[in-house]
Amino acid sequence: MVVRTVPGEASVALSDEGEKLFAPSAERNLGPIADLLVQIAPKPSDGNAPRLRALEIASGTGQHVIGFAVCCGHLNWQPTDVDQARLSSINAYVADSGCTNISPALQLDATEAPWPDTIGKFDLIVLCNLLHLISIPEAQALIQGAATHLAPRGQFVIYGPFKRGGVLTSDGDHAFHSKLAAHDPEVGYKDDFDVMDWLQSNGLDMSEVIEMPANNLALVAMQKPG
Repeated sequence: MVVRTVPGEASVALSDEGEKLFAPSAERNLGPIADLLVQIAPKPSDGNAPRLRALEIASGTGQHVIGFAVCCGHLNWQPTDVDQARLSSINAYVADSGCTNISPALQLDATEAPWPDTIGKFDLIVLCNLLHLISIPEAQALIQGAATHLAPRGQFVIYGPFKRGGVLTSDGDHAFHSKLAAHDPEVGYKDDFDVMDWLQSNGLDMSEVIEMPANNLALVAMQKPG
C-alpha cells in the first residue's frame, strides 16, 4: 500500500462525537448521490428475493453509507476503508443509525489488486471522491478490483470531479487540480474518457454519464450478464 498525503482541504474529516469523524463535503454531496442511487441501483427480481449486496469503496467517515442504506433499504451495504480511524468512525455511525442493512466496516485497500476473494461479489459498487486523490496505476488497479467483484449485471458508480476530454472546465477545478499535483505529482483529476476506457478494458459496459452538482460527474458502468 502506498501511503499518500493530500492537502488538508482535499480530505477534511473533523473529530465529532466519540469515534465519529465529520466531513463537511460528505454532508454536502450525500443528498445528490443518494438521489442518484435511488434511481439507478439494481432492484430484487421480486419482493421475496433476498437483499442484493452493495459495496462502498473508501467509505471515509461513514456519513455516506448511512444515507445510502436508508434510501436504498433493499440493499445490504458493506462499507470499507483502509484507515483504522475511519473504520472506527464508520462503525460508530452504523451503531447509532439503527440501520440493520449495513455490515461492520471492512479494511480494504482498493488500490491493490487483486482484492481478497473472501469479500465475494456485489450487485452495486460505489466510489465517491477518490480517483483524483490517487495515482493512475492505483486508479486502474481499483477499477480492476471492482470489475472482478461485480456480479453479472452489477453496476459500478464512480462519482467525483473529472477532466472533460482532457480539459479542466472551471476555475475551481483548475485551482484544485493544480494544488493536488503540486503536493503529489502522481495525483490529480483523471480524464473522463480515460476512466471510461479503463472500465471498458476490464469488461464493463458504460451505461450512463450523469452531470452532478458542483461540476462533478457520475460514471455508471455495468458488468456483462453471466
